[in-house]
Amino acid sequence: MPPARPFRMLRWFLSPFVGQEWSYWRAVLACFLAASTFWVLRALNKTYTTRITYPVAWRYNQAQFVPVQPLPTEVAVNVTGRGWKLLRRSLPLEVKPAEMLLPALPSTRYVTARSLRPALQQAMEGLQFNYLLTDTLWIQFDRLVSRRLPLALSPATDGSALPYAASFSPKSILFRGPAGKVNTLPNPYPVHLPQAPAGSTTGDIRVPIGGPDLVVPNVQDVRVRLQHRPLVTVPLQVVPELMDAPTGRTYQLSPALVQVQLQCFPEDTASLRRADVHVQLHYGQFINADSSLRPFLSQRPAAARGGQVLTPGVRVTVKK
Repeated sequence: MPPARPFRMLRWFLSPFVGQEWSYWRAVLACFLAASTFWVLRALNKTYTTRITYPVAWRYNQAQFVPVQPLPTEVAVNVTGRGWKLLRRSLPLEVKPAEMLLPALPSTRYVTARSLRPALQQAMEGLQFNYLLTDTLWIQFDRLVSRRLPLALSPATDGSALPYAASFSPKSILFRGPAGKVNTLPNPYPVHLPQAPAGSTTGDIRVPIGGPDLVVPNVQDVRVRLQHRPLVTVPLQVVPELMDAPTGRTYQLSPALVQVQLQCFPEDTASLRRADVHVQLHYGQFINADSSLRPFLSQRPAAARGGQVLTPGVRVTVKK
């Protein structure tokens, strides 16, 4: 029967191995290892053309310019060589990289295959370089510059002034990095206070110095001494508003304007708007046809740190 024929062939092939002792199997294993070793050595002596990645080392003046993005460390190339050389490249062994020399600040953001070819040919010992699998390598450099900036407290998130004055130690920071980033740093450089500053504003706190990527300050943090800031007083005259008064009547207020005093920091005075100040009179305090009501400050600008109404009372007269 046809299905029995493959079974007979398999039994014929395995019959010499059935019932053999351990010494027999050791001999078979030794022969197999010897044959495999001979086959590998023979294969490694042949010449192959294949694709590999080859390391690249960049040489440039690190005191004058700096890369603003990671430089490529390998390039994909097509090479021809013996198996021994290709095996050495694939194993984690030390391989001489192709050195790309940049004598000056690159005027372009790429390096062409034509520029890479001499460095690759010189570095590949025992391998024949055929061609690159990519036309260009993308690079970006900038001048390395230093800039010293004074320090100042960063303003509040809503743009209002902070209730502290600060002294810094050191008073200025030296930043070093790519010119495109260093030259755009604000002057003075803002120091951001922690979420909850020191409980005593007369104490010292350590505040870390931040900055954009690749920009390195000469210190990692600064000592900040906080002190209360004095407020300035801004006088205003405001028309009071009579609230909850019955309709159909005419009311005369005397005086027509009440004196209001707001407190704020000097840099916030320009943002104080008279329209944001509201003084109200409650009609519920009205007793007779000629009564005096006490005005109160119902709304003040967000930049104001305090405020009060100086006018003690407003006489309300009902006109018939």
